[in-house]
Amino acid sequence: MLQNNSVLKSKIAQLWDKFWSGGIANPLTAIEQITYLLFMKRLDDLDTKKKKDAEFTGESYTSKFEGTIKIPGFDQEVTKETLRWSHFKRMSAEEMLNHVQMKVFPFLKELNGGTSPFTKHMKNAVFIIPKAQLLVEAIKTIEEIFAEIEKDAIERGQAFQDIQGDVYEMLLNEIATAGKNGQFRTPRHIIKLIAELVAPKFGDRIADPACGTGGFLLGAYQYMVTQLDQKKEQIQPDEDGFSRSSVSGLLTEERKEILEQSLFGFDFDVTMVRLGLMNLMMHGIDDPLIDYKDTLSKGYTEHNEYNVVMANPPFTGSIDKGDINEELKLGTTKTELLFVERIFNMLKMGGTAGMIVPQGVLFGSGKAFVEARKLLIEKSELKAVITMPSGVFKPYAGVSTAILIFTKGGETEHVWFYDMQSDGYSLDDKRTKLEGYGDLQDIVMQYKKRDQSKDGDRKAKFFFVPKSEIVAENYDLSMSKYKEDVFEEVVYEKPAVILEKLIADEIGENISDNDLAKIDGGIVKELMELRRMLG
Repeated sequence: MLQNNSVLKSKIAQLWDKFWSGGIANPLTAIEQITYLLFMKRLDDLDTKKKKDAEFTGESYTSKFEGTIKIPGFDQEVTKETLRWSHFKRMSAEEMLNHVQMKVFPFLKELNGGTSPFTKHMKNAVFIIPKAQLLVEAIKTIEEIFAEIEKDAIERGQAFQDIQGDVYEMLLNEIATAGKNGQFRTPRHIIKLIAELVAPKFGDRIADPACGTGGFLLGAYQYMVTQLDQKKEQIQPDEDGFSRSSVSGLLTEERKEILEQSLFGFDFDVTMVRLGLMNLMMHGIDDPLIDYKDTLSKGYTEHNEYNVVMANPPFTGSIDKGDINEELKLGTTKTELLFVERIFNMLKMGGTAGMIVPQGVLFGSGKAFVEARKLLIEKSELKAVITMPSGVFKPYAGVSTAILIFTKGGETEHVWFYDMQSDGYSLDDKRTKLEGYGDLQDIVMQYKKRDQSKDGDRKAKFFFVPKSEIVAENYDLSMSKYKEDVFEEVVYEKPAVILEKLIADEIGENISDNDLAKIDGGIVKELMELRRMLG
């Protein structure tokens, strides 16, 4: 998998270094500019492929580069064919920079027509690569990245589209300003885990109220596409044990349109909205529905709209009290609690949510904390609380988190707890892939076969707790409250035996007592004193 492709990692590092040395030091600005270039490349490649496919099947296809376009500042209309990546990459440095800035980028901004979310949010986007040489070098490196992707796709048999998306995810992983406003990228394997537990179905309306770069929407899309695939059993599991694809033989244009019209994302950072839109488009979702909106504010009015909500909302800050939507009744400014209520309100009756919260939400004693948990237990069926180790979100943050799975309007009888001890990666800043899947696949298997009639062993990794017990504990959902500690008896060797081993380590074995007696200093003398004391 790409995680282990050192050539690709090196090329991506080169790309970052070029932008840094080229004068674009802000990582978020760099990723936005890189995204525009990746998008131009991907647009040309996809269009060329669709054109060839249509010629082969005899179907009609209208290229995005067919005809001419009127671009502000130019008297004559521009031929769209000249706006292809494959056309301008051959230009001289200064000519290329001018062409991309003045013609290609304005064309890109209007790509999906005047009413699409993409066009709306690209309106104020700016192409700010300052130097012609930086553009030339960036294009050369992107070409090399795509060549490596193609090689990887052939060697490993993975869909090219998925791999290209993986590269984009690797780039997003480099956003060093993550953590601002509590916003940081959710690891893709955690998104896949939540999708597996929530199991969105074809035709469901699915939302993320704080979507960032669109990872959860993409996770839901790929999960559903894979479920549609008749040959899904033949899809090779990825490094985390999940089978996923963005392509399927059963994904007709009609079904594709239904899927695309069922994914809704919102974010209050316009840069994130643009990145999210392009992320989904580069994964084959032609016209994503991601909008600029603060879902906690008075301007957001949707409720009872969605069958599924998947989210990792910001949880390190507060919102101005005057901005909070009046329908949020928890009486707090803490975003981690307000989003619990927001997601509950967004769900239709019978709708299911999978969300990530800081573990403080599970046990906080303040009134709003208790009321948020009460909402999950008294007005929903709280199906699962999966605690995660504190390193899951490194290097962005070391906070301990948990996954909550709940269905609005259901009745909680028992809550299933699982103590995730490993997600398959090292829990330090490097997050190195470990052998196996950690607890990921065990969580999926145990969740799907859980049986409420059996409380389970409270000393184990997972067990049920009855609602009555949770209510008696003031709705506390911390696993430690209910888990029984395991005490392991350790048998140590006798002190005299340990002492002999220490002496042997210092001076070797088979030394006579007469020789030992001649040693009159150092640690060996101290050990001999202890030996005499022990008799």
